[in-house]
Amino acid sequence: MLSFVRRWIHRVFLAWAVVSTLWLANSVRTQGVDPATLRSGPKVSVADRKFILEFVPVTANRNTALIFICGSGISAHAYAPLLRPIAEDGYAVFIVKLPYRFAPLESHKQFAVDETIGLIAAHPKYARWVLSGHSLGAALSCRSVREQPNAFAEIVLIGTTHPKLDNLNYLTIPVTKVYGSKDGVATPESVMNNKRLLPAHTNWVEIVGGNHSQFGHYGHQLFDGYATLTRSEQQAITRTELLNALNRVEGLDVE
Repeated sequence: MLSFVRRWIHRVFLAWAVVSTLWLANSVRTQGVDPATLRSGPKVSVADRKFILEFVPVTANRNTALIFICGSGISAHAYAPLLRPIAEDGYAVFIVKLPYRFAPLESHKQFAVDETIGLIAAHPKYARWVLSGHSLGAALSCRSVREQPNAFAEIVLIGTTHPKLDNLNYLTIPVTKVYGSKDGVATPESVMNNKRLLPAHTNWVEIVGGNHSQFGHYGHQLFDGYATLTRSEQQAITRTELLNALNRVEGLDVE
């Protein structure tokens, strides 16, 4: 009888593990991305490399470029609708993919940081860089700035509680923190709890009604809140902040 119960407990546990894994995989699966967004066109050249997804303007006349680091478990393709329009506006965009999508080990996280910093040396035609990332990508952005404080002209942290362990309040470059009022992963309360770790001049942008998942094009993450504005509206606000940062660095007038 005891062995029978144990077998059923084992089966139930296996079933739960399979269902949980499938649910998690589906929640971070890229959704609603027009395939044309990932193809080159008259204005933007697209290169989907092993660790970098590139959107580069065909007519390049800007000296500033954007590096964006993916969130944990999220494909670079899920950020294409947010970021390709920035390339269409004339700024090159380089999206850093996380090893094994989740960067589960410390070595994987460091690899993403090294890839981020390495992009600067690999593309000397761009004189200045804006760094951004979503969720874990924003945490790795903080680490990248800590390791190379003079490499970036501005940073934009999106949907993250970070920095949590690194005190970056000494930074003199402009910093923008974008967060959603309905974010259940990086809640507004937890975001503000670490406010002291960013410079006093940080620009805080709350997207009223925004959640964690709608910063990209994928499913609804575990523990996330439910947004009260559309995905396109949330991403339009986020994109505006990224463009404002790029324009500032480029020396253009920002309305």
